[in-house]
Amino acid sequence: MSMSDSTLDRIQSEIAVAMKARDSETLSTLRMLKAALIEARFANKNANLSEAEEIDVVARYEKKRRETFDEMKKLGRDDLAEKEEREIAVTRRFLPEVLGEDAIRDAVARAIAATGAAGPRDIGKVMAFLMKELRGRADGGLINRLVKEALEAKAAGG
Repeated sequence: MSMSDSTLDRIQSEIAVAMKARDSETLSTLRMLKAALIEARFANKNANLSEAEEIDVVARYEKKRRETFDEMKKLGRDDLAEKEEREIAVTRRFLPEVLGEDAIRDAVARAIAATGAAGPRDIGKVMAFLMKELRGRADGGLINRLVKEALEAKAAGG
């Protein structure tokens, strides 16, 4: 094990804290995250997951919670939406800090320069570069939209 604890280790220690505090809602979320990580490890032939792979698993879980949150809001089920919101808050503790749009725009500009992208046809190259750098720290849809805007502007001579 490296110097830093794995996400699974951190979740395990937070499970102990939540149990002592009798915080059943947090405990439920932590157990679901733990199960998702163990399942991913099992799918990876029981090998330890890299930090990036762990972040991917947690980010996918958080994205599902956000989708459910949006659905509950649409259905007017604020009680269930609030529950999802609390799950998202617990899940976020295991993800890197989320970047704001300005920080993402800066990363997009650097990625375009680094990849030599000239226009919209280079979106795949830029996205591949960025997804490594921004994994778990920004929504893929937002990154894609900002890359498209920047590449269209570049192609138009802007």
